[in-house]
Amino acid sequence: MRLIASLAVVTGLVAAPLGAHAASLHTDWEKYKVTRAFNHLSADGQRAMADILNAKQILDGGQTDAAIPALYDATKRLTAAGKANNKFMAAENSLQPAPQHPAPNGHVAGTTPVAWVPVGGEVIGSETLAPEKKAAISTANTQLKAGKTQQAAQTLQVVAEDADFIMAITPLDQTLGAVNRATVFTEARHPKEASAALQQIIDNLVFVSEDFAETAIPDQGQSAPARK
Repeated sequence: MRLIASLAVVTGLVAAPLGAHAASLHTDWEKYKVTRAFNHLSADGQRAMADILNAKQILDGGQTDAAIPALYDATKRLTAAGKANNKFMAAENSLQPAPQHPAPNGHVAGTTPVAWVPVGGEVIGSETLAPEKKAAISTANTQLKAGKTQQAAQTLQVVAEDADFIMAITPLDQTLGAVNRATVFTEARHPKEASAALQQIIDNLVFVSEDFAETAIPDQGQSAPARK
């Protein structure tokens, strides 16, 4: 990424006016920010959330046996996510929820620091975007839900600064506990109770801004493009 950006700087200075060069640098930087934001996500956390959503859909259909593998996988992946470097410690009342997803009315945020894992994200674009950019955002969000982070980053190359990325984080221990309860209910053939336990995980997701992610959530150390 650094090499590509450096080449852009050199060729831009030779072949383009300063204004066009600055615009190109800005676009390169915005594209880098998209990729960097996605690097904050936990791969295991993303897969665990996909397992949780899959299990809930099966349970909502009244099935239990078919949901058990997804619940087991969710537990294993959440445990792995807890050992990786993408998690971070924070009290819920210190988080800065994104305005697009405020906390539910009456919700009281915890004051004790706990481990949080980034398990998903959402790309938000304005209503005035061109149709092709709206389509790209829709596709990218579908890819993010499926855990296809790199593909989503590529899809968003055409959007750049015209969209905002907000990240879904989940409290690790609380989420593991809910999955364990759901597993017990599922094994006991109580799909409604199991689904309700998984719904608690969805309800307890906190969405934070890209700026918050930059300061609080570790990433994989991708180098930034040169900025002038």
